[in-house]
Amino acid sequence: MAKLEPRHVPSDLEIAQNHKMKHIREIAEKAGLLEDELEYYGNYKAKVDYAKVLARLKDKPDAKLIDVTACTPTPLGEGKTVTSIGLNEGLNYIGKRSMLCLREPSLGPVFGIKGGAAGGGYSQVVPMEDLNLHFTGDIHAVSIAHNLCAAALDSSLMHGNPLNIDPLTIQWRRVVDVNDRALRQIVIGLGGKLNGIPRESGYDIAVASEVMAILALATDLKDLRERLGRIVLGYTYDGKPVTTEDLRVAGAMAALMKDALKPNLIQSLEGNPAFIHAGPFANIAHGNNSIIADKVALKLGDYVVTESGFASDMGAEKFMDIPCRYGGFRPNCVVITCTVRALKMHGMPYEKIASMTPKQLAEFLKGEHYDYLEKGIENLEAHIENMRKFGVPVVNTINKFVFDRDDEVKMIQKRAEGAGARASVPIEVWMHGGAGAEDAAHEVVKACEEPSEFKFLYPDDWSIKQKIEVIAKEMYGADGVDYMPAAEAKIKQYTELGYDKLPICMAKTHLSLSHDPTLKGRPKGFRVPIRDIRASLGAGFLYPLLGEMRTMPGLSADPAYRYVDVDENGKIKGLF
Repeated sequence: MAKLEPRHVPSDLEIAQNHKMKHIREIAEKAGLLEDELEYYGNYKAKVDYAKVLARLKDKPDAKLIDVTACTPTPLGEGKTVTSIGLNEGLNYIGKRSMLCLREPSLGPVFGIKGGAAGGGYSQVVPMEDLNLHFTGDIHAVSIAHNLCAAALDSSLMHGNPLNIDPLTIQWRRVVDVNDRALRQIVIGLGGKLNGIPRESGYDIAVASEVMAILALATDLKDLRERLGRIVLGYTYDGKPVTTEDLRVAGAMAALMKDALKPNLIQSLEGNPAFIHAGPFANIAHGNNSIIADKVALKLGDYVVTESGFASDMGAEKFMDIPCRYGGFRPNCVVITCTVRALKMHGMPYEKIASMTPKQLAEFLKGEHYDYLEKGIENLEAHIENMRKFGVPVVNTINKFVFDRDDEVKMIQKRAEGAGARASVPIEVWMHGGAGAEDAAHEVVKACEEPSEFKFLYPDDWSIKQKIEVIAKEMYGADGVDYMPAAEAKIKQYTELGYDKLPICMAKTHLSLSHDPTLKGRPKGFRVPIRDIRASLGAGFLYPLLGEMRTMPGLSADPAYRYVDVDENGKIKGLF
């Protein structure tokens, strides 16, 4: 790649608003979609009739599948979505026909701390404001389907409880797509018998709903309907599961979700197709976009870049062991991105990190801290080794900042390749778009030509404990697993009910390879505690809880919504 000169990069919102988008019809034509396969949502968004596309292209071979993940996240961000978008731009830049698949952003993080999920700099998808706000309404559909079920459940309890549900076993809460800690634990049904049966409940954020996980894992409308009917809401007084099918609400939920099942098509800044669909949490659910979007993209392109939430121990492991099982995917390459400053942070003592504000930390990490970097690279090495265990070639990308030093980058390259990456390449996509990923794109193409030896981490017929322990030992580096009494009881119950054949979706912190967010780098000498295990039968997985997991985030003292406004002409400002 020719040396690219630094250039001024305006704010993400300025870049997006000053960019002249193409009509979505042009993007659809570039993707190979036909007019009757589109449902337009204005000029720049469309839903895709996946059934028509998959039927028309059923005999076309699938594209090469590339999964993008990262080193363990830090509060400063590693640019995984920036890398995913930039790599896809880079593949198209070098003449390859590549499609992009990403998750939909939740309004909770958008108005909280994290911000949106449209990428950044010159590596973005647009329309950025639409994507980060209401988009095409998929998350609203998830919310109303989920809450209809919650209302039906409480109505059934009030009207004589014909299903004999034990209220203390109910695991179905309500959802809203806003960070609202005050709703985490509430009491409902107050105010007299006409207002229902009083009981303790709470709210989760909408993207933590099992309905969202089902949207991401369903393979067609029939499968969606069946999965929605398998959701377990609670148990009877004699221990039998009560499902949405028993409550006779699954059909109405499917009707509400029918259109949300269709993937959304938008465009990148360089005019390449981007499928944005579904948004399950990666620390509670499996953290990947929809199987349907990936399937459509695999038929339309020669390469598909899909992104997994958080790091290899989180979204990427779950992608390999859950969506790949249900979707029949065989990834051809994994890209693990990192930054110099993130790896320096992984080499720092936790107490030093905690003593600084994010702004102070970002400034500190610009300095020469080779000892921290050398130690922190162990984190990247662990993620590379993790992905190699699935038999897939790994390419490491270093998301380069202008203040990074050449010898720092070279240190990472040498160690990454020593850990098993077939190549380690700096990228500058935030500043230069696809041109900044030219070398990385060539390396990914080479990796995709290698013979695929993809394999799951565990077979379906292993016991629940065997599956949990192989993830804890092989992905996290744990010495072993400890089960709390509640977890032991659930393992016994779920095995007796026949749930033990389901894959495992570990619910743990994303801030460490371990269960403890304060353990940075590559922790050693720890055991993983399993506090409880819950069943998502509709989604099709069991999720063990490692420590206290928040399914409803809270707002900070200085949330992002304070800076968002709209002028008299309808132009949004302050959105990043």
